[in-house]
Amino acid sequence: MLKIVCSATESLPIKSMQTMAYRRATNILSRGKECVCSLWISRFQKSPNVTIQSIRFHTYSDRNTRTLHTSTPFMVAKLQSVDELFARRSLQEYLKKMETEYSECLREDNSSATEEQCSEDKLRTKRTKVSLLAPLIHTIRELEKKQKEIAETEMLLKDEDPALRELAELEREGCLQDIQHLRQKILDLLIPEEEADLSNLVLEVTAGIGGQEAMLFTAEVFDMYQGFAQHHGWSFDILEHMTSELGGLRHASASISGPESYKRMKFESGVHRVQRVPKTEKQGRIHTSTITVVVLPQPTEISFMINPKDLRIETTRASGAGGQHVNTTDSAVRIVHLPTGVVAECQQERSQLMNREKAMRTLRAKLYSMKQEEETSKRYNQRKIQIGTKARSEKIRTYNFAQDRITDHRIGMTVHDVRHFLLGEDLLDQVNSALQEFSHQEMLMELLGENSQEDS
Repeated sequence: MLKIVCSATESLPIKSMQTMAYRRATNILSRGKECVCSLWISRFQKSPNVTIQSIRFHTYSDRNTRTLHTSTPFMVAKLQSVDELFARRSLQEYLKKMETEYSECLREDNSSATEEQCSEDKLRTKRTKVSLLAPLIHTIRELEKKQKEIAETEMLLKDEDPALRELAELEREGCLQDIQHLRQKILDLLIPEEEADLSNLVLEVTAGIGGQEAMLFTAEVFDMYQGFAQHHGWSFDILEHMTSELGGLRHASASISGPESYKRMKFESGVHRVQRVPKTEKQGRIHTSTITVVVLPQPTEISFMINPKDLRIETTRASGAGGQHVNTTDSAVRIVHLPTGVVAECQQERSQLMNREKAMRTLRAKLYSMKQEEETSKRYNQRKIQIGTKARSEKIRTYNFAQDRITDHRIGMTVHDVRHFLLGEDLLDQVNSALQEFSHQEMLMELLGENSQEDS
């Protein structure tokens, strides 16, 4: 930060800097009360009893007494601060490139408007690009303005009047906070928004290795995600629920709907491993079991169409618990997508129509996910994102009951208090937020055309 300020100061003539400093002093004195108020707020926020939300790309601090720490094992990216990212030459060059493109598009748009021979498609393309780049460019210019203001304020810190120096220091702190905010905003604008992030989702959990113990843990994880949905105010509609003899789950699925539901849960896909003494273990030995979690974006019918001719719909009698209704009516529905062989089933409801609707919802999510995976594999063909591919074969998290810890292997993050974590509230939220931070940073590095090598 000091390096930027000094370079800005040295590049201006002394007389010009004095003139700007005089104008800055007049502005600061006119807002003296506001500065004093901001100082009081700043000191209040620094109080140890007040929690301040971490800036993006910083490690999240634990707001409770439970332990929270992160490690950086081999092959895991290091989370960088906003200042470290802006110190990168590649980022500065990319921002200059965006400004140049914006200026050229704006100039061509203005010149094309006066030429009748310019095609409407070309003109529309230029205007679209200008509108997409406008928020980023305006924020970059606001940042440059703030950097000039802080350079002017630095001159006032050398003034003989102690009152003016104090106000200048307050103004400087305010400028530094504004600069951090604008830098963060620029990083957010650079990261492309994924289409699926706005979708709802279909959740599937399946017991893996471990027999009855795996099924029991599958039921706990399914309940955890139901609690997570309730914690965020999302709807949780059970699609399938196949229980085991001891009260566990062989397989279950649910449709989760709510703001940013898929965005907050998409990194849960993969193999979850549990290490504990099972209820069925008589000698007290720790067993390792696994379950598989799949999170599929759920597109709308408008955004993802399926040809009815490609479907084979079968109806059968429901099986399992259900009283007199079971085995009396053909309410269970099985839908097969003929071109791909993808199958979706549902027998949760008594109504065949409702089961068919839920099965179609699941089928649509599976086919949409296949399409997304194809696009993702093409996108990351050159460089695999270290946050993980969200593949169901990838071991992503370990729940160790003996050590009372949960470790996410993708980012080396460990939290303690397994029982609280399984409630699906703030601890699960913290881990997902950290995963989102790593993902954002990796997308940014990819956007800047960087690989694992650090630039100087």
